Amino acid sequence: MSATKNTELSLSLSQELLRFALEHADSTAGFLDSALAKLATVVGADYLAVVRNAEGRWSVVGAHGTTASSTSSALPTAHLADVLDRETAGVSGNWLALPIDRRSAPGELLALHAPDTAALKRMQETVEQARGVFAQGYATVRAGEKQRRSNARLALMLEISGRWNQTQEMEPLLVQMAEAATKMLAADRASIFLWDKPNRQLVARPALGVEGNELRIPDDTGVVGKTLRSRTPHRVDARYGQEEIAREVDQKLGYRTRTLICVPLASRRGEMLGVFEVLNKREGDFTDDDEQALVELAAHAATALENTQERERLLQSRRQLTEEAAAGVRLIGDSPAIEALRSTTRRVADTELAVLILGENGTGKEVVARTIHYLSSRRDQPFIAVNCAALTETLLESELFGHEKGAFTDAHEARPGKFELANGGTLFLDEIGDLSLGGQAKLLRVLEEKVVVRVGGSKTIHTDARVIAATNQDLAVMVREKRFRQDLYFRLNVVSLNLPPLRDRAGDIILLAEHFLTDFAKKARRKVPQLSAAAKKRLEMHAWPGNIRELRNAMERLAYLCPGERIEAEDLTFILAAGHEAPAAVPDNLPLAEATDEFQKAYITRAIARSGGNMSEAAERLGLHRSNLYRKMRQLGMPTS
Repeated sequence: MSATKNTELSLSLSQELLRFALEHADSTAGFLDSALAKLATVVGADYLAVVRNAEGRWSVVGAHGTTASSTSSALPTAHLADVLDRETAGVSGNWLALPIDRRSAPGELLALHAPDTAALKRMQETVEQARGVFAQGYATVRAGEKQRRSNARLALMLEISGRWNQTQEMEPLLVQMAEAATKMLAADRASIFLWDKPNRQLVARPALGVEGNELRIPDDTGVVGKTLRSRTPHRVDARYGQEEIAREVDQKLGYRTRTLICVPLASRRGEMLGVFEVLNKREGDFTDDDEQALVELAAHAATALENTQERERLLQSRRQLTEEAAAGVRLIGDSPAIEALRSTTRRVADTELAVLILGENGTGKEVVARTIHYLSSRRDQPFIAVNCAALTETLLESELFGHEKGAFTDAHEARPGKFELANGGTLFLDEIGDLSLGGQAKLLRVLEEKVVVRVGGSKTIHTDARVIAATNQDLAVMVREKRFRQDLYFRLNVVSLNLPPLRDRAGDIILLAEHFLTDFAKKARRKVPQLSAAAKKRLEMHAWPGNIRELRNAMERLAYLCPGERIEAEDLTFILAAGHEAPAAVPDNLPLAEATDEFQKAYITRAIARSGGNMSEAAERLGLHRSNLYRKMRQLGMPTS
């Protein structure tokens, strides 16, 4: 062939190779199919291939031709190795081999098989002339394909990490991780081995084929143990490294591991969490790209695992705190009124009904509200208490609904209101009767619409707070007097709980006193002092105008100040002044004789109530004989049954 024709042929071939590179910009297989077919036709080779040497093993990357010598097992590997070492073209029999490009394609050669040796010299000249363009096109296409795979994996990685960040429980998260790794690396299965460091074990989850879906192995077992110790990735191919596979684990699982890739899982602080293992690539061995992809996936996995573990620790801690708080909230007493209150509280707790708690100051309205909260499904969510009596008209909206930065002079930063803070939990509005009419209107709107708008803002914020209200006032009377909105009253008063004053549950006084004494004695680090019979009687005879709060304060003072191990009636004199007995509630517009009768009726009624209906005990309290008490009751027109 003349030099001119040879030049024209080389130019035409180069143009064709560049065109193939443009047509298959991100497909190596497509480029090789077209380029090798064209090149083989031009030079007259019956077989033309790109072959690669990796760690002493030869493989065919792409080929054209179907001769008997065209299988990878028939390649002249010794000759190929010699050409690779010398980095120059070489002929051996009917084979011609020449390096592609040591920088863009290290370890790769073009291998040609000719029908006869006479044609090899002509083939070599043409192929060497086209080799530069072929190498350029090959490198461009491989770079494009690598970028495409990288982009696809990045997109998949972002999708996966997004799903993981929404998963808040450990087990579903581990399953998602395993599924993502098998999909990304086209593998058979995957497991995450979490390091149980105190027990020196690796715990695999999910572990398919194992009862309980959990496999425990010593932390120095096989490739996973090697990866954990070295903190570096490890791979096992179909032909190399098979001895490192823990076959006893395969036997236990009823599985056969052919190839695997394993990378470490490390926290942001560098602490080892475990390892990420993927098994049996469906086609061929795991590649460098697979290893890099799994390393990146493991980084996202470690972050998600850390977040989930931290959340589970917080939830566990929160549950413990909730249990402790719930244990500290008790309705103490065995009087009929308290038993009825317990029964009603249990029935309404796990409903969404609005509850209105009525009772004098100090009767334990907040304790009842907390009891309802801790008995409900909202127990793990916040309980927020607000004293409405302390909210002025100007503070009301900011406290309950929150405010945005700059909404008013002192609003230096945005702050959520109590409705937002109680979202998902319970909002306790104490002293609701002291709320202004303007505040009542705003509260009603939130209760009906379930949304709040911060002061200075325009965005509506949904709130799912259950509202429990309490008051020591008679709201029905306030409604009639136009001091409380009727619509808000009906909205709050779906279920009403009436808390009896302590003077009407005399049988519970000693139970409560001993409970408070025990609690405060522990805090004072002293032995619990015992109440004498006289002290108990003195406590029962006191009217307790401050109710349970007054009793609690009295026991706190005794626990810290009473010097002996026994509390006598004399020790109560500085705590329970006789003048603190509550007078009977008598209307102001009665004549003296009628007012006296009313006072006596109320006083006798309270004495009987404090005695639990025991008329002999009530008479003793009143300083009367039992028969005289009955006679007095008949004189006052009181029922004696």
